[in-house]
Amino acid sequence: MGSIERKQRQKTEVRTAILQAAWQMVKKEGWQALAIRKIADAIEYSVPVIYDHFENKEAILHEFAKEGYVLLSKKVLAAKNKHADPAEQLEAMAKAYWSFALTHEEYYQLMYGLGMPSCEIESRPPECECYDVMMLEVIRQIIAQSKNPEADAMLKYFTLWSMLHGLVAINRMKQAPASNNMNQLILKDALSSFILGLKG
Repeated sequence: MGSIERKQRQKTEVRTAILQAAWQMVKKEGWQALAIRKIADAIEYSVPVIYDHFENKEAILHEFAKEGYVLLSKKVLAAKNKHADPAEQLEAMAKAYWSFALTHEEYYQLMYGLGMPSCEIESRPPECECYDVMMLEVIRQIIAQSKNPEADAMLKYFTLWSMLHGLVAINRMKQAPASNNMNQLILKDALSSFILGLKG
């Protein structure tokens, strides 16, 4: 292995170590606890080494947010691909979004600013087939077949997203019923009403 390849491998290894240490810190103490110096101490490197790889803490946050968007979009796409009917697709996609929010709380908190500054727009990877584009397209398909084909698909998408995000936020504040079964019933009821409204 040449010196250039060796340096690149070392650089990749250090970058990976930084992200792994940061993620462990987040899992244990939350996003607010993340600090460059603490990461440096965790991987036993100097602070300037961290800055060689990431401009600042926000750059690390954006890296994780990108991971979150890719993961969420993959889950939404997988849910969509299990169904042929647009209404069934939308319900499955919304449930996948809900499931992601509850099982990947650290990602969701970072992506949507629950209790911290959101970095949604800047963190979307351009190569990612983002979940919102997929959901909007399915909503358009349902509207096209509905009794009101002139309905505003973008408005309907934001209504759906607001509903889902609101349910997630309430759940995180522990204001929702503790029973997971009850939460599922609430989600199902909300989605059924929304999709029925789309169909007109």
